[in-house]
Amino acid sequence: MSAKILVVDDDTAFCVMLKTFLQKKGYNAENAFTGVQAMELLKEGEYDVVLTDIRLPDTDGMQLLKYIRENSLKATVILMTGYTDIKTAVNAMKLGALDYVGKPINPEEILHLIGQALKKAETPVVEDVKSKAVKTVAEKKTTGVPAFVKGVSGNSSQLHDHISLVAPTDMSVLIIGDSGTGKEHIARSIHDQSKRAAKPYIAVDCGAIPKELASSEFFGHLKGSFTGAVTDKTGHFEAANGGTLFLDEVGNLSYEVQVQLLRALQERKIKPVGSSHEINVDIRVVAATNEDLNEAVKRGDFREDLYHRLNEFCIRVPRLADRRQDIMVFAKHFLNTANTELGKEIAGFSTEVTQLFKEYSWPGNLREMKNIIKRSVLLERGDIISIDVLPVEMREPQPQETSGFGYTKENEEAAIMKALEKANYNKSKAARLLDIDRKTLYNKLKLYNIDL
Repeated sequence: MSAKILVVDDDTAFCVMLKTFLQKKGYNAENAFTGVQAMELLKEGEYDVVLTDIRLPDTDGMQLLKYIRENSLKATVILMTGYTDIKTAVNAMKLGALDYVGKPINPEEILHLIGQALKKAETPVVEDVKSKAVKTVAEKKTTGVPAFVKGVSGNSSQLHDHISLVAPTDMSVLIIGDSGTGKEHIARSIHDQSKRAAKPYIAVDCGAIPKELASSEFFGHLKGSFTGAVTDKTGHFEAANGGTLFLDEVGNLSYEVQVQLLRALQERKIKPVGSSHEINVDIRVVAATNEDLNEAVKRGDFREDLYHRLNEFCIRVPRLADRRQDIMVFAKHFLNTANTELGKEIAGFSTEVTQLFKEYSWPGNLREMKNIIKRSVLLERGDIISIDVLPVEMREPQPQETSGFGYTKENEEAAIMKALEKANYNKSKAARLLDIDRKTLYNKLKLYNIDL
C-alpha cells in the first residue's frame, strides 16, 4: 500500500499542484487548505507524512506540528515556508519536525525528504537540537542552493568581477545567457553578497505563471476577491520585502503583466487583488533571460521602459564552450556533489573522458554537465569515470546533416513547423529535433504567431 501524505498550504494552486505531483510519483496524497481542515483529516485517518506551510490563515504549521505530537500521531512532519530563519528551524526541530524546506520548493528535495521520513526509525534524538537545526539550515545553503563555483578562465574572472561590483549596490541586474549557464546561481550569489543577504530571496519562474493569475502571484489577493480565492494570499513582492526578487525568464511575461510589473517597480507599492490598500515594498530586482530583450523591444513584445528599469546593470553569462579552461573545474565540482548525493567515492575521470569533456560542445551548458556526471557516477563500478558510462550521443555524435532540421533565419519558421509535424506536435520533442531548449521554442512560436 502506498504511503499516505497530507499537503497543507493556503496557496490553493500550489497545494493542488504538489498533491498531483506526489500522486504521479505513486503516493496517496490529499490536500488541506487550513490548519483546522488538516486537524479534522488527521482525526479521521492516519497519515505517514504531513507537508505543511508554516503560515496558514487560521493557525500555523508549528501549531499543527504540536497537535500531531500531543495526540501521538505517527505522521512525520516536514515544514515549508518562504521565510527561512534559524530560530524557526530550531523551534520546528524541538517540536519533532523531520526537516524544514524553503520555498520555492525543489521537487527532488521533497521526494528525498519523504523517502527519509518513510525510512526513519522511531529513535530518540541524541544530537543537540539547536546544533542540528543550525547545521540543517547551513546545509540548505550548500545543497538546497548549490555552491557557486568560480572558474579560472578570463571570461569567468570578468563574470565574477561584475558580480562583486554590483552585489553590494541596490541596482537592478539583468542576467543574459543561454539555458543551463547558471543564471539562477548568479542571481543567488548577488543576493548572498548583498546587504540584503539576511532577508528573503524569492525566485519566480515567469514562464510558469498564467497571464490570468499573474496579479495574484505577484501582488497577492484577499479571500473572496475572485472565484477560487478561498484564503488571503501573500504575493511574491510582499514575500520578498526587504530582500531580493529574482525573475527568471522575464522575457516570457505577457505584455499586460509587464505593465503591472513596471508600475510596481516604479512606485515600490503594490495592491493585492481585491484590496483598496497599497503596501509599500522594499525589494531589489534581479532578472534573467535567454532571449535577446533588445530584439523583443524592437518587435514590440517587451516594453522598452521595463527593459531599462530591469537593465540598470547587465551581466552576460558565457556558454561553457566559451570557457574551456573551466570545464574540468566544474566537472570536479559536480563529481563531488554527485558522490555526496549518491553515497559513492568516485575519485576522478579517465584520460579519455577528460579529453572528451574538453572537446565536447556542451550545448546544454552546466546543466547538461551536471546531469551527465551524476548519471555517470551512478553507473560507474570502478574508481574513476570511464568513457563507457557516458551517454552514447556524447561518445558518438551524429552527423549534423542527418537531423534534417538545419536552418537559417530565412527558413526558421518552416523548420519549426517541420519539426512540430515530425514530433506529432509534442513541443519538447520538437525542441530536441531543433537542438534548442523548450523555452526558446515557446519564444519562437510566439514570434511567428504559431498557435497550437
